[in-house]
Amino acid sequence: MKMRTLLPTLLLALPLAACTGHDNDTAKALDDTGSSIGRSVQEATDKARKELATGNFKLNVDGLPVAEITPQGGLLIEGKDVVTTPAQRTQLLEYRHQVEGIASAGMDIGVAGANLGVKAAGEALKGVFSGQTEGIEQRINAEADKLKVQAKGLCDKLPAMMATQQALAASLPAFAPYATMSQSDIDGCDE
Repeated sequence: MKMRTLLPTLLLALPLAACTGHDNDTAKALDDTGSSIGRSVQEATDKARKELATGNFKLNVDGLPVAEITPQGGLLIEGKDVVTTPAQRTQLLEYRHQVEGIASAGMDIGVAGANLGVKAAGEALKGVFSGQTEGIEQRINAEADKLKVQAKGLCDKLPAMMATQQALAASLPAFAPYATMSQSDIDGCDE
């Protein structure tokens, strides 16, 4: 990450810095802002996780009615229950859990990314005010590299999810049109 990429964030944070009179006050204000943003992001992801766990998982494919997988492993198409066997319900639940796991891990990465953005802006501003900008880019890049590893971990889960989706499509014809994941989705994941 180049320091120039932080410029828009820094410019947005300048009014906050202008409101404070001392470097310590600026640092505290930045920390408070970062904490507030972190709490807001965490609250939003907690709500989304709850909805994922307790709500129906919607499958939207252009030209087809909405399909849903219920938390109990049922399949609904246009709100109507599709008759399934116990084995098919088990497959639906397995697929649902894989999607939930990937979505949850993606939210974790999103929260970490938001926190990193706030941290980068704070470090850059502190560096500007203190005149000590040495090493900021390296520290932020090290944190960004950790996020890249986490994102790669998500990509590594996609082949298993696609295999489950394809097996489910083979065993439950009503689900087949909604099994749209392809190898190109996996291949393009970490680009």
